[in-house]
Amino acid sequence: MARITAGIGCSHVPVLGFAHDHKKTQEPIFKPAFDGFDWTRKWIKDEAKPDVVILVYNDHASFFDMKIIPTFAIGCGERFGICDEGFGPRPVPDVEGSPDLAWHIAQSLILDEFDMTIVNEMDVDHGLTVPLTMMYGDVPEWPVKVIPLAVNVVTYPPPSGNRCWALGEAIARAVASFPEDLNVQVWGTGGMSHQLQGPRAGLINAEWDNRFLDKLTGDTDELRMIEHVEYLRETGSEGIEMVMWLIMRGALGKATKALHRHYHVPVSNTALGHIVLEPTG
Repeated sequence: MARITAGIGCSHVPVLGFAHDHKKTQEPIFKPAFDGFDWTRKWIKDEAKPDVVILVYNDHASFFDMKIIPTFAIGCGERFGICDEGFGPRPVPDVEGSPDLAWHIAQSLILDEFDMTIVNEMDVDHGLTVPLTMMYGDVPEWPVKVIPLAVNVVTYPPPSGNRCWALGEAIARAVASFPEDLNVQVWGTGGMSHQLQGPRAGLINAEWDNRFLDKLTGDTDELRMIEHVEYLRETGSEGIEMVMWLIMRGALGKATKALHRHYHVPVSNTALGHIVLEPTG
């Protein structure tokens, strides 16, 4: 049967995509951010080798807009193109889907009382492509199939952390019931603390971010109970993206251990967080 073997948390800071695409990764302003992914790139290539990644991200009004705002949307197509976010599409490969597994997960989640939006044709933006770049670098084709799972954290009301954690648990049940032998990872992206507008633009709360990273490990589930107002107060208006990490954590089961961890500020005007987790029970 399919199995979830690891989870990855990763910020999807758009400037990291810019730095990679313009060969600037070794410049002093960007090098510390990219160096923190060296371990993961080697691990994912030499050891982990996932067949499919369920990649939890948010669309930044690139494909979805104010006309349609799904709380949770799952991409069930065979291929996903790259959005034009105002400067043309990023020069990265299209994303290959895993429709058989995606449709299985969609059915399982809906019967498990999660009202998923099913999307068969979709382009993806930096929320999904930057994490792939950070893990795989410059490749002619992504060496993994991807199931995009888009979450609304752009406009009110976003889902609660508790609902996201529970969705992760439901995803784990869905994957475990798929008969094909697949190595599956779940990635939660976005965050960490940042605010892009208003009087608190540039807010970074490293202490809060690192407590969040601490509590992703072990057997505690207290992160699922953080209220929206705490994310907004402590991590800025865009820090709410961290609820997407809780889908990843919920999918890993009762307990986890960290295989690798990286935190760096500043990247653009945001904090960069990254963690690799392994389920332990």
